[in-house]
Amino acid sequence: MLPSVRRAARSAARGRAGEPRTVAGMTDETPQVRNDEGEQRWVAELDGQVAGYAEYTRDGGTVTFTHTVVDEAFEGRGVGSALARTALDDVRDQGGSKVVAQCSFIAGWIDKHPDYQDLLA
Repeated sequence: MLPSVRRAARSAARGRAGEPRTVAGMTDETPQVRNDEGEQRWVAELDGQVAGYAEYTRDGGTVTFTHTVVDEAFEGRGVGSALARTALDDVRDQGGSKVVAQCSFIAGWIDKHPDYQDLLA
């Protein structure tokens, strides 16, 4: 997919700040992901329940992902990938921000998706 098309697809999937949004290209059982800035975590909901979250800290233009959790009941349903993709897309859309992947899940996800490696600090 061309970068401009990918950006347009991400923008179309994005709601206003803090509102849940569906990750493009996933099924009807796609987790709804929102940024809970007060708790400094991205939260994924599926079937009306919290299915997982990715915690972060922010220091100026650097977002450090510290821990990701997916509830066992929702494993294998794309929750972790939805969290990673949505959070990293948001960092990219902020422009100029960089990522430190202290969390092994986020680090591994970035390794498997080379088009996100440019975000690494």
